Amino acid sequence: MIKWGGLLAVAVAGLLPATAVHAADVSCKMTFQLSGWSVFYKTASGSGTVRCSNGQSLQVKLRAKGGGLTFGKTKISDGIGKFSGISNVHDVLGHYANAEAHAGVEDRAATAQVLTKGNVSLALSGKGEGWNLGVAFGAFIIEQ
Repeated sequence: MIKWGGLLAVAVAGLLPATAVHAADVSCKMTFQLSGWSVFYKTASGSGTVRCSNGQSLQVKLRAKGGGLTFGKTKISDGIGKFSGISNVHDVLGHYANAEAHAGVEDRAATAQVLTKGNVSLALSGKGEGWNLGVAFGAFIIEQ
């Protein structure tokens, strides 16, 4: 009887680390489109698809809102977002804080930004077009 109990304990112990390592290995990537404008108040909307290394995927709606001393009109058509701190595809949903300073006339320009929501980080990059000038604070929102 002691022999079976020892084998069972070894088998269970072997399963626990594998489960924890699997959850920590989840990486998620989002492809998206986003367009918007700003005149003191900044707003943008779009859509995307999140795909994770564990096979989960999710269609999402995107919104950005905020304010500051900002003017412009932009469109991102080939955006990429990379998430860290994810254990499930639904962890990507929610409000991310952002702050940015921007200036320029964009014609197929590249941009990058890092946003946070608790332990979850989102690195955004993309190619866009439009024009902008200013400093803005606000939220980047991912919804189902």
